[in-house]
Amino acid sequence: MTDAHETAADPSLRTTGGAPPDDAGSSVTQAPTPLLEPREGVPPVIADASALAEVTAAFAAGSGPVAVDAERASGYRYGQRAYLVQLRRAGAGTALIDPVACPDLSGLGAALSDVEWVLHAATQDLPCLREIGMVPTRIFDTELAGRLAGFPRVGLGAMVENVLGFVLEKGHSAVDWSTRPLPEPWLRYAALDVELLVDLRDALEKELDRQGKLEWARQEFDAIASAPPAEPRKDPWRRTSGMHKVRRRRQLAVVRELWETRDRIAQRRDVSPGKVLADAAIVEAALALPPNAHALAALHGFGRINRRQLEQWQAAVDRVRGLSESQLPQPGQPVTGPPPPRAWADKDPAAAARLSAARAAVTELAERLNMPQENLITPDTVRRVCWEPPATVDAESVGAALAGHGARPWQVEQVTPALVAALDQGVS
Repeated sequence: MTDAHETAADPSLRTTGGAPPDDAGSSVTQAPTPLLEPREGVPPVIADASALAEVTAAFAAGSGPVAVDAERASGYRYGQRAYLVQLRRAGAGTALIDPVACPDLSGLGAALSDVEWVLHAATQDLPCLREIGMVPTRIFDTELAGRLAGFPRVGLGAMVENVLGFVLEKGHSAVDWSTRPLPEPWLRYAALDVELLVDLRDALEKELDRQGKLEWARQEFDAIASAPPAEPRKDPWRRTSGMHKVRRRRQLAVVRELWETRDRIAQRRDVSPGKVLADAAIVEAALALPPNAHALAALHGFGRINRRQLEQWQAAVDRVRGLSESQLPQPGQPVTGPPPPRAWADKDPAAAARLSAARAAVTELAERLNMPQENLITPDTVRRVCWEPPATVDAESVGAALAGHGARPWQVEQVTPALVAALDQGVS
């Protein structure tokens, strides 16, 4: 047992759920302790079926919640697949699993199906875990718990330091996790990410209970665990950085054609699209509509591209030249729901007044409850209710409207009185 773990074993030497950090940024009364080594050392990476079967049996036989984390290779590889999965459970220790060598972890997922999974920022990891067969039925999200409890800094490192009094080394968070073999320091970092996750969960549960927010957190966790996979984005090319500069429809079509060409190449090469062609280069080409590869090479982002690749990008631009007007994309996407708030004053002054009053009420309530406004109620929900309020503004109708837009029961209970008053104020 290291010095750090002797500290962890002594509850008198760490914070186990006291108040969220004060203005100084920490609820820990002593200097934090660096956490340098997993208590059982760095485990070997699981990379074959027999080792995976042993880990599955060990974790099924463990006790209590299971800490789960996943590492991706964002910025290096195409997509958001997992390149390392880390787990820790009492009685089983820590496991590091290579999902490239073991792409089907559904057996492990099934063995842990009735266990609470502890994740930090669960919505980031659940999609890539689902791809390899790991789907929890119950979760505890330590980042979301920190938000609801009012901690100003909710990154894993900040939470472990402020709540438990340990410093995690975070130097490898943005490395290329598709690298094989993974270097020992990276594996140590990965193992430490789940080392104290269950401890953090226990401390945050106590703090949420102390604040009367534990049931709120459980409703949020249930909503995340039961949410269906996200629908594919419609027209993802419209999210190209710098799109606000592109106005004309044929220019928009160039962005679309270059984006889709880049995406096919990136998927085939299994590299991040940004490594194939930068967003800024796509926008430059769309604005310039170069007539030939020579003109394209003069644009920012294309100067160092070889002739064959230049011709490939120019061919995409040339394809757009041959499109008819009816084949060109419209300037904006169809909008569902209310218009942008900046347009409300002109379109519907009464709705603008309702929104102003509602925003002020939600801000005041969030401050009183000591949590971010977006966790109290989503801004989109507030906008929708203000744009089309119930015919009769009362607690029952406003609560039903909030629930109809996906608000959880605790949110309906907390927000409804403030919103009723705001809607009445906005009408008067």
